[in-house]
Amino acid sequence: MDTSRRQFLLSSLGAAAALSVARAADDQRRFTQFDPHARHRVSEMSVDEKIGQMTQPDQMSLASLDDIDKYHLGSLLSGGDSDPKSGNDLLSWTDLYDHYQSRALATKQRIPLLYGIDALHGHNNVIGAVIFPHNIGLGCSRNAALVEQAARITAIEVRATGINWAFAPCVTVPQDIRWGRTYEGFSESPDLVKVLGAAATRGLQGKALDDPLSVLACAKHYVGDGGTSFGTGLPRGGKQRFGLDQGDTRMDEATLRKIHLPGYITAIAMGVGTIMPSYNSWNGVKCSASSRLLTGLLKQELGFEGFLISDYNALDELPGTRKQQIAQSINAGMDMVMITDRYREYYNTLKELVQEGTVPMSRIDDAAVRILRVKFSMGLMNPEGKFLADRSLHKSFGSPEHRQVARQCVRESLVLLKNEKQAFPVKKTGRIHVAGKCADDIGNQCGGWTITWQGQSGEPTKGTTILAGIRAAARGAQVSFSRDGSSAEGASIGIAVIGEKPYAEMQGDRTDLHLDAEDVAVVNRMKSAGVPVIAVIVSGRPMLIDSILEKADVIVAAWLPGSEGDGVADVLFGDYKPTGKLSFTWPRGDSTSLERSDPGYKTLFPFGHGL
Repeated sequence: MDTSRRQFLLSSLGAAAALSVARAADDQRRFTQFDPHARHRVSEMSVDEKIGQMTQPDQMSLASLDDIDKYHLGSLLSGGDSDPKSGNDLLSWTDLYDHYQSRALATKQRIPLLYGIDALHGHNNVIGAVIFPHNIGLGCSRNAALVEQAARITAIEVRATGINWAFAPCVTVPQDIRWGRTYEGFSESPDLVKVLGAAATRGLQGKALDDPLSVLACAKHYVGDGGTSFGTGLPRGGKQRFGLDQGDTRMDEATLRKIHLPGYITAIAMGVGTIMPSYNSWNGVKCSASSRLLTGLLKQELGFEGFLISDYNALDELPGTRKQQIAQSINAGMDMVMITDRYREYYNTLKELVQEGTVPMSRIDDAAVRILRVKFSMGLMNPEGKFLADRSLHKSFGSPEHRQVARQCVRESLVLLKNEKQAFPVKKTGRIHVAGKCADDIGNQCGGWTITWQGQSGEPTKGTTILAGIRAAARGAQVSFSRDGSSAEGASIGIAVIGEKPYAEMQGDRTDLHLDAEDVAVVNRMKSAGVPVIAVIVSGRPMLIDSILEKADVIVAAWLPGSEGDGVADVLFGDYKPTGKLSFTWPRGDSTSLERSDPGYKTLFPFGHGL
């Protein structure tokens, strides 16, 4: 990357300039540094071997272990719910990684695998990992140094299982909170996203990509995934649905650049090694097939020197035959394809496209060079390198020290929306009655992408529930509990922990964001008991809370705090002052639209609000 372009990128960082930008820029230069080595290696490779580097199956769809050798695979992934057959524990994941990497190291080429996984808020697929608040909560902290620290711990816990590539950070800028991926975004504001996305990139990749405690980061989903128009998407199978995940982002280029591009500019400046194009379209053209976006804007104008990895089976969403889909995406600039179970077909079809000249050999060489350039920068091409898991890292996995940082993230992410009648902070005396479906439920407070893709209520992993945190913090008080809010009579105060159950993309798209009737009933019962009521809202987005607005004396937005519920208790009892500021505007219940740019949108609490 030349000096003028690097200065252009770094000038976009603004407040993030304090994040060691000089060292981060060195990471991008490392790609160029290894360019001659990558080109020499590629010149010695067959077409089959180059295409193999461009192929990424899901491990659970791998037909045979020997296919790693037969198809010269450059990468594997574990997508959502693609777990070791022996279980989701630390040892099983480590054994899984070593199993596949050992096979790659036994091939003639001996090029190690890049193994990818979604580590969105900690190493969230593995039982016992520290689960951090989802990005929407971290956005409310406004604390770039803390976000970097959380990402650094995530990298260490990922590397404890051997895995070397995290599909994070998500630098989306959601504009419509009905979208089921809203919580993956730090903010509706690109100014905040570009700062925190840069911090997360730095935390994952560390001081250098060849650091054994670093993982390769992946900024996603490029570009405009947070700006899709409601009702414009068609899922796999063709049935109409809400379409906020795979829909169309309809705006001119100036608006796209202003709102949705800044997070990628700063991630590139911080040395991000991979970027994942999105499912969505921009003005009718799928991002995964847009030469203008992938090659013209990203690689040529912004000077991105890493490689592009497609989203999960994203080729299925492109128009035309299978052959046409592959040709469109590769010719547009896609370097590696996440093809899951159809990898053999993809491999053979791409080879056929090259032989007939539809995909030029120069495009294959460019993709292979980009992939190997990143592998060289990670130290994976070092003949003396150690590529299996470092099991000594197991001792720090899920450690108290890591959990303490997550607890701090929870404290700083909470937003005090309303505070009346001096009910806050809570006194640690008398009887405190706790209620609600999210009070004693690790699954609810962690949300989606926790052990399973969509997440689940109950106890999917280890941690401290909000109720347990309250009991530990208020040992001098009597703490009672009822899920439905009953039996609050005579209590000093009631704490209703209510909100959403877990979800991820597609299943999380909702037209109605009013609180469930069950949640409203909990607040009503506690209010009828004549006690002051604190409502703690656990959710992946702002909810429509007008039904409890007058009945709750205190309202706290806790977002999806993750595994450390005692961080919520720290704020409720005043051991830590509330400092969180809304990273999203909070709408009123009588809004006729939940997209901020629409005339029917009405604001209850403005962006930046926090008492």
